[in-house]
Amino acid sequence: MLRKTLLSAFLLVWMFFLGCKTQPESAQGGPAYGRPLPPGMHALRKITDPAQIPDFTAACTDLRDLRESIANSLSYLSKPSSRGFFPSGDITHTRTVESLEAFLELLESGLQGGQLNQAIRENFDVYISIGCDDHGTVLFTGYYTPIFDGSTERSAKFKYPLYEQPDDLVKGPNGEILGRRTSDGQVIPYPQRAVIEAARMLRGKELIWLGDAFEAYITHVQGSAKARLPDGQLTTVGYAANNGHEYRSVGQQMVKDGVIGSDQLSLSAMIEYFKANPDQIDTYVRRNPRFVFFRNEDGEPRGSLNEEVTPMRTIATDKSIFPRAALGLISTTLPQLVGGQPAIQPYSGFVLDQDTGGAIRAPGRCDVYMGVGDTAGQLAGQTYQEGQLYYLFVK
Repeated sequence: MLRKTLLSAFLLVWMFFLGCKTQPESAQGGPAYGRPLPPGMHALRKITDPAQIPDFTAACTDLRDLRESIANSLSYLSKPSSRGFFPSGDITHTRTVESLEAFLELLESGLQGGQLNQAIRENFDVYISIGCDDHGTVLFTGYYTPIFDGSTERSAKFKYPLYEQPDDLVKGPNGEILGRRTSDGQVIPYPQRAVIEAARMLRGKELIWLGDAFEAYITHVQGSAKARLPDGQLTTVGYAANNGHEYRSVGQQMVKDGVIGSDQLSLSAMIEYFKANPDQIDTYVRRNPRFVFFRNEDGEPRGSLNEEVTPMRTIATDKSIFPRAALGLISTTLPQLVGGQPAIQPYSGFVLDQDTGGAIRAPGRCDVYMGVGDTAGQLAGQTYQEGQLYYLFVK
């Protein structure tokens, strides 16, 4: 039985609704947010007209947690392995490090508001993502870390496992998934979700057990979760790897099958459907071939750079086309708490490119990390806004 928690409500509405929209929208007459980067093009374009450089003043008035997030990026860039992902377009590893260090110096100077805005304009080059249309249009979505009840041991209450990375999973030098190594040494494609689950291939690799099948699936989609153990202790499970298959939306499949109308797609509709048809949960979940493996983590959740992610500072992008750990700015509208209720308002804030979106494979997409728990879930669940994504590099 699905639990009607507030957290699940907002996440699932978003997860299933967004799933119908993460595919290129051109066939529906709307923006093709998922349009891949055209061959020979860079995802970032340097702004040469000063009139097109954004005003940073609003972002300069809220600098909470920014120093800590920059420190996480510098920690990643200090690792020798990080150099293998540069240059990114025409952005070098050295320039990325120098840009973060230079920005930290500005923060330590005590400048704020308009003065900091002016200093940034004088000392930094500004690049803009070409977006989905070559004019800078980026779709911003949200993600977060849910908190679920769980146990390290299987029981009648907790029987839906999250698995750690199997020993036979083969990765390339940059972490790309190559497949599964067989007993004779060959590397073949790793099986899809349906095969993994039906054959119970990962028996013995259970990391933690959850009490709801959808909660386990949500964790796969979000990439991390906190589990509240029976003794009240919270433990964090984070993304370790996946089976190399592309994400496919459950909600899209339900609409395609006609079990829920596209104009009626909502959490309540899905809850009612699965309550009446509990045998269909596995049927639909297994239509998503991607399967995620997890690991225990100390402290807060970590992104794909293996550094802690920071609410409203960490973004997830396509790491094959954007510079890892770099400093950026998002200019859009986002849900923010006003009187305890989410309200869509203009937003401009500095961010660090520290994570990877499982379904984000284009210059027109960006995920914003909203934090941990129910409130973050509310904000993530209502984030689906166009805007612009900028990157800052010291001159």
